[in-house]
Amino acid sequence: MRDRRPDRLHITDLGTVLGVWAHPDDEAFLSAAVMAQARDAGQRVVVATATGGEAGGNGEERSRELMRSLAAVGVTEHEFLGFHDGHCDGVPMDGGVAAVRRLLEQIRPDTILTFGPDGMTGHGDHVAVSRWVTGAWRASGHRSRLLHATLTGSFHRRWGALSSANGIWMPGAVPPSVPDKAVALHVSVTGASADRKFAALQAHASQTDGLLRAVGDEMFRDWWAAETFVEVDAIGAAA
Repeated sequence: MRDRRPDRLHITDLGTVLGVWAHPDDEAFLSAAVMAQARDAGQRVVVATATGGEAGGNGEERSRELMRSLAAVGVTEHEFLGFHDGHCDGVPMDGGVAAVRRLLEQIRPDTILTFGPDGMTGHGDHVAVSRWVTGAWRASGHRSRLLHATLTGSFHRRWGALSSANGIWMPGAVPPSVPDKAVALHVSVTGASADRKFAALQAHASQTDGLLRAVGDEMFRDWWAAETFVEVDAIGAAA
């Protein structure tokens, strides 16, 4: 379920949702519950992945994992942008923006989900994808709502040490941290949503099995039991 504060977005406010991410598993960690609830409400959800994640494992296997993960949350539409894992930050800006803009023209989403400029973990591919999406969104005339995945201060107070101990952040990265009041969409991942998100994450076994062994199923579920986004205004600043 979502947070019930009246000033926050409801899942049904999102309309057609397009998530643009760098690697298979990004979408599950940051938006599995959003996707599941949107699909349950009859909304279209499309996921685009910039790379096949081949730098983090067998690319074909990661693609199969992605399909299983999306199926767990009811998503049947996926687009692959065809870039190379670990090299997105070297792609000319015009090329990345053009790839995303083609998606926007094809899908015409009401809401776009992606990383903030920090790339969440500081990964160069994440940062590049955020730049491409923001550039394409601006070039398209801001016709969609743009939401950046973020974390709150309360997340870091509870989970910061565990996240650092398990290598979530890239060396030197400063992960996002916003006040709770700055969050535009907050989904508390409980009940059936928690089960479906856990299934979506388990499907990415090559990326999550080690974390599950390290922390246990219950703590893993609690760790990722909220999905939070800030809305970006028309000049590109978090609203």
